[in-house]
Amino acid sequence: MDDDSDTGGLAPLALLASALAGHPVAVSPTEPGDPSWTDGQTIFLDPGAAHPANLQSVAIHASMICAGSLDAQIMGSIVRQKHLARRYLVVEGHRALVANAAMLPPSLTGMADPGVAALSGSAAQSLWIARNRVDLAEPPAGFGVLRPRKVLAASAAAAKTDEHQVAGHVPRRQNRHRLEELGDDAVDDSDDPDLFSSPVGGGGFIGKWLSRLLSHARVGGGRRGGPPGADTPTHRTNSANRGAYAVASLAAVSAGEPADVTTDGLRYPEWDFGRGRYKPDWCTVREVPPRIKASATPRIDGAVAVRRPLARLGMGLHRRHRQPQGDDIDVDAAVEARVDVRAGSAPGEAVYLDSLRRQRDLSVLLLLDVSGSASEPGTAGRTVHQQQRAAAAHLTVALHDLGDRVSLYAYYSQGRTDVSMIPVKTFDEHLDSRVIRRLNSLEPGAYSRLGAAIRHGSAVLERRGGTSRRLLVVLSDGLAYDHGYERGYGAADARRALSEARRRGVGCVCLTIGAGTDTDALRRVFGSAAHATLAAPDQLAEVIGPMFRSALRACEVRRRTSPATNDSGGRKVC
Repeated sequence: MDDDSDTGGLAPLALLASALAGHPVAVSPTEPGDPSWTDGQTIFLDPGAAHPANLQSVAIHASMICAGSLDAQIMGSIVRQKHLARRYLVVEGHRALVANAAMLPPSLTGMADPGVAALSGSAAQSLWIARNRVDLAEPPAGFGVLRPRKVLAASAAAAKTDEHQVAGHVPRRQNRHRLEELGDDAVDDSDDPDLFSSPVGGGGFIGKWLSRLLSHARVGGGRRGGPPGADTPTHRTNSANRGAYAVASLAAVSAGEPADVTTDGLRYPEWDFGRGRYKPDWCTVREVPPRIKASATPRIDGAVAVRRPLARLGMGLHRRHRQPQGDDIDVDAAVEARVDVRAGSAPGEAVYLDSLRRQRDLSVLLLLDVSGSASEPGTAGRTVHQQQRAAAAHLTVALHDLGDRVSLYAYYSQGRTDVSMIPVKTFDEHLDSRVIRRLNSLEPGAYSRLGAAIRHGSAVLERRGGTSRRLLVVLSDGLAYDHGYERGYGAADARRALSEARRRGVGCVCLTIGAGTDTDALRRVFGSAAHATLAAPDQLAEVIGPMFRSALRACEVRRRTSPATNDSGGRKVC
């Protein structure tokens, strides 16, 4: 009990903090009178504060850790900006509490303001709101303060530790946490009777907390490979409403129901290049119904001449034998006719070869990146999203008019359990004004788990394309980034997903339009797939024909020469 007396009775709160954060988190005292804060690994509390106040501080800081609110990129953008950090804390704090409401005891759920929480659907959106002129109150006292510099320092130290652990032996003492300080006689002196009253393994809060802690212990901890909260489900936003006033959905998904792409989602593996193996069933992809904004128009921006270079795709000359007329002699038919004459029979007249145009045999799925990075300013005074959306519209119209089967999906993600695919146009839908209005209703937001989107897009092509020649066209700025899906990791997974698709006979074309992404960075993401960087959509006509033909030829060669393999088997591919 000496440790408890030294820390003002804070040690028992480590269990609550760890359960709410989703992985072990320590609790330590700060200077008396100082506000509470966290570096993402330890929550610092005033030992002289009242116990209910410290409970509130643990709830807010641990929930923000769980929700990925302390992402290094976001923390780096608010260093030395105290006013911005306070505003971000207000929005993101309430969002994190609402997202973690299922784990909070009833006495703490009242901390969250649902109205403020509904403004944001992700940490990135909370930062956007904080930077703009949205009226926000000061953060409640229990929220404490944000110290971005401390978060970045702790994150860098943890990354170095992770690198050491991956490269060599992990000392056992590094796996010991402050939770070991709780002795058998340690009790909670809270005046909240419902906090620890539930039996272990029951339906109460202690059962939920222990279940969460044990599940993270089984997978090797929740922090390796990404920022805090990378392994926890994040709530979805509607594609047409993602922005300053996006409304979050907290509907729970039952793991016991049959898999359905619109509800429970489909699961796909993810390539862990650091360990050189797949993470099976790692990402959950859901098809989100498209929404149409009242202000959306059926108009297509500009005029992009892509019809002519696409006109010959999927077509070729089909040589028909034994025709009554044609441009060449069918030798076999002519010999048989001569034999018939010599045998005294009437010869056949169908002794010609004719060259006929065969029907187009091509299905194309366009995959449009609508993550937050696409909202960045691009060339010609338009955002990257506006230019890639225009290119997607013209490609869809041209391919549809030429008789190809064409589908258009948009995608974004908020964690590995929430990769959203928006079917703007399916293969069996007719192209009409409603499809264009759906496309014009899309707004960029959230993150880009590109590998999962590619795997789902190629799976849709195989199941629903209905042709022998299939082509996946990815329109993206090449920034693959999400919780636990940093640049190097995300680039390797996207590159692997493209290789998987090509090995199964799906041609892949990657287009970056109007973005300033470095060419070397794009090469790391797209690998050996056919890709081009264009300053504007009107340059499509110069590259689209050769790129499509090259991708189709390459996939046909791979399909003929490569044996069938299991995608998650870890087989080395180009």
